[in-house]
Amino acid sequence: MADSLLANKRVLITQADAFMGPALCGVFAAHGATVIASTASLVGPDAPAAVVAAAGDIDVLIANLAIPAPATPALEVTEDEWREVFATLVDPLPRLCRAVLPSMIARRAGKIVVMGSASALRGMKRASSYSAARGAQLAYVQALGVEMAPHNVQINLIAQNFVDNPTYFPPEVQANPRFQERLQREVPLGRLVGAEEDAEFAAYLAGKAADCFVGQVFPMCGGWVPR
Repeated sequence: MADSLLANKRVLITQADAFMGPALCGVFAAHGATVIASTASLVGPDAPAAVVAAAGDIDVLIANLAIPAPATPALEVTEDEWREVFATLVDPLPRLCRAVLPSMIARRAGKIVVMGSASALRGMKRASSYSAARGAQLAYVQALGVEMAPHNVQINLIAQNFVDNPTYFPPEVQANPRFQERLQREVPLGRLVGAEEDAEFAAYLAGKAADCFVGQVFPMCGGWVPR
């Protein structure tokens, strides 16, 4: 049975079939939200606005943006790789926000939660393009969050790593003994954060109890950061 945390809230979740999308859809629906699960591409100047228009009026935007992380040495990152990563992870974010914020400002209510990455908080080898893009998301949320706070619109980001999801930690990766050894070695929690654990925190940030958080970045990575 659904509870009332997000009752009567219309929630748009982007890339609902990837990254944290499946878990987010299930948890938000369980909390009483009407979930608009979009799987449409966000690449292209007009694509994000089209997704928002198709969703209709929404109370919450969950900007769930993902791309398989390249593992290219920094000096070998091509212009094409850099542009593709930013076109997928960075460019859609301000376009989505520009599309949803006018109505949120007008009614003085709204939430945006960005599903980001802790790779922006700790250096990683062979991840320069991906980490840079995730860092741009982080900086944008911090700036936009404080700008929108006087309008009673809260914008925050979950900076995650080592969270169970089909994009970055599919079953075949989790089944690899070397990966399990890495978990024990690098992650104080000693396991992946559960998909529902992560999604429940996103649901909390989307609810009224989190009205006090603005422009904040919350690590969700089993203690992998800070170091």
